[in-house]
Amino acid sequence: MNTLLPSIVIVGRPNVGKSTLFNRLTGTRRSIVTNEPGITRDRIYGTAEWEGRAFEVVDTGGIVPEDKAGIPGEILRQARIAIDNAACVVQVVDGRAGLLPLDAELTRLLRRAGKPPVIAVNKADSAKHADLAAPFYRLGAAVFPVSAEHGIGVDELLDAVTAGFPASDGHQTRPELNIAIIGRPNVGKSTLLNRLAGAERAIVSAEPGTTRDAVDTVIERNGSSYRFLDTAGIRRKGKTKLIAEKLSVMMARRHLESADVALLVVDASVGVTSHDATIASYAEQSGRSVIIVMNKWDLALQASREKAARTKRDGSAPSAKMSPGRLLSEYEPIIRSKLKFLSYAPIAFLSALTGERVEPLYELLNRVAEARNRRISTGELNRWLASVDLDRGTSPTSRRLKIYYVTQAKVAPPTFVLFTNQVAPLHFSYQRFLENQLRNAFDFTGTPIRFTQRLRKIGRGRRDTRSE
Repeated sequence: MNTLLPSIVIVGRPNVGKSTLFNRLTGTRRSIVTNEPGITRDRIYGTAEWEGRAFEVVDTGGIVPEDKAGIPGEILRQARIAIDNAACVVQVVDGRAGLLPLDAELTRLLRRAGKPPVIAVNKADSAKHADLAAPFYRLGAAVFPVSAEHGIGVDELLDAVTAGFPASDGHQTRPELNIAIIGRPNVGKSTLLNRLAGAERAIVSAEPGTTRDAVDTVIERNGSSYRFLDTAGIRRKGKTKLIAEKLSVMMARRHLESADVALLVVDASVGVTSHDATIASYAEQSGRSVIIVMNKWDLALQASREKAARTKRDGSAPSAKMSPGRLLSEYEPIIRSKLKFLSYAPIAFLSALTGERVEPLYELLNRVAEARNRRISTGELNRWLASVDLDRGTSPTSRRLKIYYVTQAKVAPPTFVLFTNQVAPLHFSYQRFLENQLRNAFDFTGTPIRFTQRLRKIGRGRRDTRSE
């Protein structure tokens, strides 16, 4: 959340088009839009600019003022947090449905909170629908007929709500590091976001699948900016039935593609499952840097101690005190064996609920971000290459490998071009050998490494080709 910008908060009862308006104002598809009510539950943040005035836009979950139980109650509480910090509140209503008692009750609630709203009468898709706004003048607020889907009337709405906003100074900076928090449902992703943010930014519930949109927040810390995205829990295809859930999984994978680093959250009390490994493969294949976060570490330690106590009572084996260090030494090899393709990813053992071991995660994020953008000069790379015994690498090819030189083509992730005597791509096992040698020489903690090979010409008139 950028506290330097004035904030427009979009509120309304469920399924009136709040997320459509949010996407229209921000020029993005950050919020999921379907006909199913109750999709947005957390606060979704975006930025926009109108006539040289920059501002923040906040999408909130559908509010039912009198429903205080469970997730609806949490939605109302989350919305109130946003409303308290709002420069302007836009209440979206459904013009085709007419003025409903819930709309009037929400307007009264906002007035009591000292935030009288501007009314956006949505679904006025043409000039002939402008009269849909007439009943809403009884709410005693400024009324604007709009079509969030088609953009009709949005200009007039923006002119009104941004009139008092300061002109943008043109120096808005993008957060330095985008971090996607990914994992199965109910492993503690939202709890981790709240702990990192030091505030309740995401709804936390024992009900799996509480987060549906990607909830993001920007944290300024020691001169650095971190944008955390708490994505929806990625379910197996067979377990995903509702349209909203299918879309949320799709959006989670899309937001992963826009991140720099993925925090893969795993329930340490359960261990690494095949589903965790599948989600981890999404991050690796997309070229994201990865930190494996073993959350609920306190529960894993407690379970191990209880097991040791039972063993002592049964007298089946000598009992040994289960210290955190000992459990770590036993636990980490198991994780590595199940996530072999993430051998480069550091592992953080923590408890998001208690805050134990969460603080060092920032230092680890900085290290991984630095490694992701590390550039090695061609001179350094070729001095490294001269020190590598290339005959140690194993490959099915019978042709003796020669690497004439290597250079780095790009960062994020680090990608290296190999000039060789080969006429076919290097075997993956040999690329893995080169990667291991490179990692031993340079710190590429947490980031994948890519190789591009410049193949030798074959015959007259043939051009060089590249292979990854």
